Amino acid sequence: MIDAANGVKVKILDTLWVTHNVRRFRVEKPEGYQFLPGQATDITLAIPEWEKERRSFTFTCLKDWDFLEFTIKIYPDHKGVTNQLGQLKTGDFIIIHDAWGAIHYKGPGVFIAGGAGITPFIAILRQLEKEGKLKGNTLLFSNRTSRDIILKDEFEKMLGDHFINILTDEPGAAQKMIDRDYLKEHFHNMDLFFYICGPDPMVLKLTEDLKAIGVKKDNIIIEEF
Repeated sequence: MIDAANGVKVKILDTLWVTHNVRRFRVEKPEGYQFLPGQATDITLAIPEWEKERRSFTFTCLKDWDFLEFTIKIYPDHKGVTNQLGQLKTGDFIIIHDAWGAIHYKGPGVFIAGGAGITPFIAILRQLEKEGKLKGNTLLFSNRTSRDIILKDEFEKMLGDHFINILTDEPGAAQKMIDRDYLKEHFHNMDLFFYICGPDPMVLKLTEDLKAIGVKKDNIIIEEF
């Protein structure tokens, strides 16, 4: 049972840079700890001056793994929590709290992610792959450049041609933006589920675009606070 106010301290088992500014953390899993693919938890740093600074991060592991995993974009220029996380190493501690979140898999569809917004979809897609249920799902992943793509090789192996990269700031990129025209041209089945996660303006704009082309509100899955 997690202390709702104080959380539980867990040790970092290993850490690895997966892109130039995204770092994977694998940490101890408290006995009996439960979450669903797509959910997140609040993390605080086990450092006295930082213990009141909570930030939410998504689990990127599967629920039956014997450790917890987070894949986190580090912002060193902000001098905030992620900057501190970027300095932690194996053997250091963080504090986690209860799992929460509303992005859950409801059926085959289109996953649309912007940058670090991919993280809820990592565990969901890994779980679908494990269960042999990836068929009928597509991932649209928007990033500034190719060097920003998180877990590119893994998604290519999982999804093949159904993994589509949209690069907004790369010379020569064929497609620069996921917008109403793109969605209307490429997706004709309005009964699919559309899962969206990314910066708030992107989520709001795509939600309106999908409604405008005939997607029902109940088929648009976003994180709601």
